[in-house]
Amino acid sequence: MNQFELNRYRTQFIKYIGCLSLFLPFLLSAQSSYLQMGMKDQQMLDRLEIKMQRPGLNFSIIKPYNRKWVTKEVEAIDSLVQIKDYQADRLSKIDQYNMQRFLMNNSEWSAPRASYYSQKPILKTFYTTKGNLLEVQEKDFFLAVNPIISYHQGQETGYDRPIFQNTRGAVARGLIGKKLGFHIYFTENQERTPRYVQQWVRNGRGVPGAGFYKALSIPEGYDYFDVRGSISWQVAKAIEMQFGYDKNFIGNGLRSLYLSDFSNNNLFLKINTRIWKFNYENLFMELIPQQAVFNTGNQNYPRKYFRMNHLSMNVTKWLNVGLFDAAMFGRVNHFDFMYMIPVMFVLPQQQQIGSADNSMVGIDMKMNLLKRIQVYGKINFDEFWTEQLFSRKDWWGNKYGYQLGMKYVDVLGVKNVDLQLEMNRVRPYMYSHFDTAANWTHYNQPFAHPLGANFQEYIAVLKAQPTKRLYLQAKAIVFTQGIDSLGINMGANPLINNKSRPREYAWYVGSGDKAEGLMVNLLASYELFENLFIDVNYLQRNYSTQLKGASNTTVFSAGVRWNIGRRDFDF
Repeated sequence: MNQFELNRYRTQFIKYIGCLSLFLPFLLSAQSSYLQMGMKDQQMLDRLEIKMQRPGLNFSIIKPYNRKWVTKEVEAIDSLVQIKDYQADRLSKIDQYNMQRFLMNNSEWSAPRASYYSQKPILKTFYTTKGNLLEVQEKDFFLAVNPIISYHQGQETGYDRPIFQNTRGAVARGLIGKKLGFHIYFTENQERTPRYVQQWVRNGRGVPGAGFYKALSIPEGYDYFDVRGSISWQVAKAIEMQFGYDKNFIGNGLRSLYLSDFSNNNLFLKINTRIWKFNYENLFMELIPQQAVFNTGNQNYPRKYFRMNHLSMNVTKWLNVGLFDAAMFGRVNHFDFMYMIPVMFVLPQQQQIGSADNSMVGIDMKMNLLKRIQVYGKINFDEFWTEQLFSRKDWWGNKYGYQLGMKYVDVLGVKNVDLQLEMNRVRPYMYSHFDTAANWTHYNQPFAHPLGANFQEYIAVLKAQPTKRLYLQAKAIVFTQGIDSLGINMGANPLINNKSRPREYAWYVGSGDKAEGLMVNLLASYELFENLFIDVNYLQRNYSTQLKGASNTTVFSAGVRWNIGRRDFDF
C-alpha cells in the first residue's frame, strides 16, 4: 500500500470514528433490542394493528420491530382486557392468549406477572420463566438466552434423494443499564433443498438468504453459517440508533418492492426518529456486489453501499402514508459521505459529484378500515421520463413497480381466520443498472423481490388459529414473467448490465420467453411447548416456459423447530 492509499484509508477511519463519537456520549435513555423476524408474533401484531387502530402499531412498515415500543402497545391493549373495556370486545380469547404469551416472551419491557414463572425450574437456573432457557433480571442487567434447533426432512416426487434442513444454534438478547441493547444470533446449517432451489444456486445467486457456503460431502447439499448481531442505543427521547449485521425489511405486504430480507445479512447503521405523528428512518448499508465466483474463502470481496430514507405519517388513526428514497452506489471500497446527510430527496447532490448512482423513490399507504380490513399499496420508480411515460411507446427506461394488497381478519365473522391478498407488478429492467456495482442486489441475490423484475404476481394467504396451539396456513402464488431468451437480456435479472438490452421501445411486463408459475403451500404447525413447533408441510410448484417446457415440484416434509421461524422458498 503506497502513502497516498494509506492516507486515504486513515482519513476514512477518522471520519467513521468522528461520526460515531457524536452519538455515543448520549447513551442516556432506555434502549431495546428488536423482535426476531419470521416468528409467530407477526400474525398477532397484524391483527392488533387492524382491530385496535393504535397509532404506535401503524408504523409496521419498518421491520424488525423495536421490542420496547411494540411491547408497550401490546401491554396497553392487554390493560383494556383486564379492566373489561368495551374495546377489548374486538379481541377473541385466542388473541388474549397470544398477547399474554407475547408479553411473557418480552418480560424485560412488560410488568411482572405470576404466570410468567415456571413452577419447577431446571436446576433452579434454567427455565425460571416459561419463555427463556436462561433469563437474568437484575437492576442494571437483563439477559435472555435460548437454543435454536430446526430439523425438517421430506421427499420430492421424482427425486431419489431426501430433502432436509438441519439447523443448530443459539440466540441471545440483553440490556445493560437499560441504556444499551444488544442481540446475538448464530446458527450452523446443513440442507439439501428442492431441485428448483438447487438450480437457483447453480445459477450463481448463492443459497437464498445466506452468503458464503460450502458444498457438503453428500451430493447437492450446502453447509453455511447464519450469524447476526447488533447493538442499539438512544441518543434522545425520540431518536434511537442501531449498528449491526442482520436483515431489514420495509413493506406492509408479504413481499417488498423497496427492501426485503430475501438476500444475505449485511452491515448497517440505522437511525430511527419517532415524534408526534411521524416515523423517520435512515438506513446506511455496506453490501457485496455481484461476483462471478464466490466460496473460495481466501479473497477479500469488494464492497458497495446503500442509503435509504423512509418517512411515514399517521394522517389519522386509520390512515398511514409514507415516502421512500434510496440510492445504491459503488465506490472503491469506501462510503461516500455525501450520502450521510439524513434528509430525504437530496438526490440532486449526485449531480454535484458527477455520479450516476442507482436512485429510487416511492410512496406507500395503508388504511385500516372497519376494524376488520387493511388495504395497503406502494409504487416506486427506479427511473422514468415523464414525456416517455405517457407516450405509449413503452420505453425501456420507464422502470417502476407497484403493489396492492388487503388483509382481512376474522373472515366472515370466523374468529382467528385471516385472509391476505396481494398483487405485485414490476416492469422490465427495474433494479438493474449499467454499473453492476449499483444494481439492486446483494451477494448475487435480489435486494427486493426474489423474482427480480419483468413480472406480475398474485398471492393469497389464508391463516387460521382454531386453538391456542394449532396454526394452519394455505398459501397460493401465481406469477408470469418475461425471462431471457437465447441469451438476450429481457430485463428480468437485475444482475445483468441494462446496456445489453436489445431495443429501446416496446417493453411491457412479460417481454421475452414467457414463464408461468404456480405455487401452493399447505402448512400445519402445533406448538408443543413455548416456541417449540411440530410442522407438517406440502408444497406444489408448477413452472413452465415457452421455450423449455414444464418442470413440476411436489414435496412432502415434516419436522420440528425451536425458537426459529420457518424457512420457505417462495419463488
